[in-house]
Amino acid sequence: MAKFKVIVSDPENGKSKMVELEETRAVPLIGRKIGEIIDGSVVGLPAHKLQITGGSDKDGFPMRPNVHGGVRRRVILGGGVGFNPRGKGERKRKTVRGNVITDEIVQINMKIVEKPKQAKRAKEKKKKKEKEGEISEKPAEKSD
Repeated sequence: MAKFKVIVSDPENGKSKMVELEETRAVPLIGRKIGEIIDGSVVGLPAHKLQITGGSDKDGFPMRPNVHGGVRRRVILGGGVGFNPRGKGERKRKTVRGNVITDEIVQINMKIVEKPKQAKRAKEKKKKKEKEGEISEKPAEKSD
């Protein structure tokens, strides 16, 4: 059965979180493609929307968005996922995994594209209060 390590990144604050999914919790991800937006409740983030950005298979071959299907293929690459050219115009035949999640995938990378409305409102209120001076970042000075 499928077992995934899902890495969820938050582009707003630059932090990421790892969640392990096994068996029945992993089934909703099988058959999905890179670029699809899914509900966050699959990985334990209700009311969030997550976008699949990539991943790698059991042998470490990266998923590439422009290779269709869930199979491994040897393709000629000029850059991007799976190959970093050293010189201008360099190309090389490399093995990469297709853009569909199968049970051979071990790691899936995702990013948060939409957060719940409550969290956004709370942040806006906090910023507004900070601007007005109600909440100060500096500790109060001692008076003797």
